[in-house]
Amino acid sequence: MTEYLIPTSTEEAISLLGTCHGEARIIAGGTDVMPDLRKQKINPRCLVDITRIPGLDQIKVMEDFIEVGAAVTFAAIKDSSYLNQHVHALADAARSVGVLAIQNVATWVGNIVQAMPAADGAIIAIALEAEAHIADSHGAVWRPVESLFDGPGISAIDPSRQLVTHIRFPSLQSPSGTAWNRIGRRPSLALPILNCAVKLCLDPIDAQHQQITHARIALGPVSPRPFRAREAETFLIGQPPTEETFAQTAHVAQRESNPRSSIMRASREYRLAIIPPLVSDTLAAAAERARGDIHKTGG
Repeated sequence: MTEYLIPTSTEEAISLLGTCHGEARIIAGGTDVMPDLRKQKINPRCLVDITRIPGLDQIKVMEDFIEVGAAVTFAAIKDSSYLNQHVHALADAARSVGVLAIQNVATWVGNIVQAMPAADGAIIAIALEAEAHIADSHGAVWRPVESLFDGPGISAIDPSRQLVTHIRFPSLQSPSGTAWNRIGRRPSLALPILNCAVKLCLDPIDAQHQQITHARIALGPVSPRPFRAREAETFLIGQPPTEETFAQTAHVAQRESNPRSSIMRASREYRLAIIPPLVSDTLAAAAERARGDIHKTGG
């Protein structure tokens, strides 16, 4: 019989994980843990419910960072006025995660910890340069989200002894923009054939022209882990945010990607073929939002 434990502090949660001697699982939304229990993929001695820990259900807007607690649901993210106005990629993705009933319980942190190469939450976290706050019996550290993936479905987080309490990412400095897109047969329910998230920062040269000063491009599933297209990012720096630039960048991203064929979703060849239009469109959407930032600030 699995014991259900409800701590009221991070310290208590870590202590409970210790008393279960590696046979515990953290649960918040439960959208992944509960199906695994029913299918007997896992058989934990304890489930540690973190939803009663104060502060873990909050989105905090600070001067330098945006911090999202481990119990924050996708519904809360999509309803956040700040994220809808300033972090479009995250808000847009939250609206597309499953049906409403799933959005009401599934969490961004849980989506990341599952470590699937196509997880929308992980792809967006990498594009936003997010970090995870990881607590265990030895203390707590911040680690880049992109370092948390050891392989398909294999997380660097040990859920039997470690707890991710928050995700944080740098506040977007104007002018900048983010965008997210996915291609899939049933966009709200199935894992995507391909997904992409982008962050762009622009420098206005004059009233009509800008150059790209910073870029992040994340893709999935084009490698065993959520993938950052570093060569494409480097190519963008100093370039104008034009259709031609984005088309060239998309082909760079295609060359550095290595998707596999999936019987349930798509062949490697099809995925490679759709990387350029997906990346180009996502870059264009992020650039348009960054230009909107320039107009709002009078640049």
